[in-house]
Amino acid sequence: MVNPIHPSNLELQALSVLWYEGPSTVGSVLSALPDGKERAYTTVLSVMQSLEKKKLVRRIRSGRAHVYEPAHSKEAIVQRATDDFITNTFGGRLAEAVLATLSIGSLTPEEKINIERELQRHKTMASKKPAKKKTAKAAKKTTNKTAKKAVKKAAVKKSAAKKAVKKATKKAPVKKKVAKKAPAKKKVAKKKVAKKKVAKKKVAKKALAKKKVAKKVIKKKVAKKAPKKKVAKKKVAKKKVAKKKVAKKKAKK
Repeated sequence: MVNPIHPSNLELQALSVLWYEGPSTVGSVLSALPDGKERAYTTVLSVMQSLEKKKLVRRIRSGRAHVYEPAHSKEAIVQRATDDFITNTFGGRLAEAVLATLSIGSLTPEEKINIERELQRHKTMASKKPAKKKTAKAAKKTTNKTAKKAVKKAAVKKSAAKKAVKKATKKAPVKKKVAKKAPAKKKVAKKKVAKKKVAKKKVAKKALAKKKVAKKVIKKKVAKKAPKKKVAKKKVAKKKVAKKKVAKKKAKK
């Protein structure tokens, strides 16, 4: 909730009339101001308009007249005004302010009873404060203990972490050696694969060479057989020629 703007002294008097008398017109406020001084109607009207601008009162239309009612509770305004009064006049000393207020005039029996009740309430509140302080101290102690325990646990965890790191650093060289051995195995495996490839290539080359040799042999055999066939063909051709000659001679006879 936003704190309302602090009213002036005359505005406070006008507000007090509204708090105790209820919604009132400007004329009603003028006749009921606590200090009883004579003022013009226009003066009180300007005061009520100022309160309306500060949003401390609300203006309501009631027939032809305008009625004003308070926009904030008495406690919200009076508490702030009282604090300012005690601070500015008595330097914040409440006891002196109370005594000075009581010395101004006489109290009614009801007012005295209300003041006694308020004093009794302050006494009970004062008696409860040490207990609250003790509980606050106890709470601080418990929080300190829990904080110390947490610190100890954190220290134990750190030491454990350091030990783990040391163990890891000791085991690290072994891992490096293993890592060094691994590449050697890989190299051996690569060499074996390369040898196998070379051997396969050699076998393939030998097989090609054998095939070539076999083809040459086959060609030679074919070449040797071919002349015999030619000779046979020539003999057959000669026989045919001889037969033709014999046939011609017979024909001439």
